[in-house]
Amino acid sequence: MKRILVTGSVGQIGSELTMELRGKYGNENVVALGRKTKPSEHLLNSGPFEYANVTDPDSIVAVIEKYDIDTIYHMAAILSAVGEQKPQLAYNVNLNGLYNIVEIARERELTRVMVPSSIAVFGPETPQNNTPQETVLRPTTMYGVTKVAGELLADYYFNRFGVDVRGLRYPGIISSETLPGGGTTDYAVEIFYEAIKNRRYTCFVREDTVLPMMYMPDCIRATIMLMEADLSKLKHHSDFNLSGLSFSAGELAAEIKKHIPEFVCEYEPDSRQAIADSWPSTIDDSAAREEWGWSPEYDLPRMTADMIDKLSPRLT
Repeated sequence: MKRILVTGSVGQIGSELTMELRGKYGNENVVALGRKTKPSEHLLNSGPFEYANVTDPDSIVAVIEKYDIDTIYHMAAILSAVGEQKPQLAYNVNLNGLYNIVEIARERELTRVMVPSSIAVFGPETPQNNTPQETVLRPTTMYGVTKVAGELLADYYFNRFGVDVRGLRYPGIISSETLPGGGTTDYAVEIFYEAIKNRRYTCFVREDTVLPMMYMPDCIRATIMLMEADLSKLKHHSDFNLSGLSFSAGELAAEIKKHIPEFVCEYEPDSRQAIADSWPSTIDDSAAREEWGWSPEYDLPRMTADMIDKLSPRLT
């Protein structure tokens, strides 16, 4: 039986991933880890929860020993927008925290580690349309720098020490359950809340800004699919391109307007626009499709309808 630790379990992806894993492997077999943010009652009461800091390896080892952990989903990270405000913190959490996790996995011979990457590894020199799996990685944010270094570190631990580290380059993630945590694609979630509550939203990127996105159910499914994939079929390990859907901010607003006709979206780009401009518009994820059978289930209309259906009862 797997004994799983999820770091960053109170975050946007980690909180939903933890619950999905508990449903799949049993509540007591999935330990949620947080640093200081209070978890939801649902997360706290459904299974074990521990406070620890990924930059403090001794605290992580103590949890691993307490619960006899063999698998880690390392979701703890400082995201792009916050990372530009606090680059030293982003470096410490994202790189030193990752080093601690993979080194602990090596020392204790853990079975498998998930280390998410991001489209933030790409930069202005990267082809923006149908961005290939193998391409230029020259990011312009500290978040992106840590993710490139993280991919290389994870692959090093796989090739040098045989630690089974796997990772995905997540696009922007849209969730109906958890608010985003300081990323450049946060507008794609905020817009739904404001459309439902106030019928108006001021977007912090241009109307024509196109970015790769993914609905949370697809994100969770992809993460678990990769972790359960046959290692012998994987040619890549910590850097899989992952695609769900791509749309402009204006296209998203227009789709919402089909459900909420009075909705008005205005555009006032801020500092996050420069980050968005450095990222691709569409992603080639053929390696993920070929090596472990990835295929998204949600397109823009289906995702929009589901978001509004789930959020409306809570916000009105």
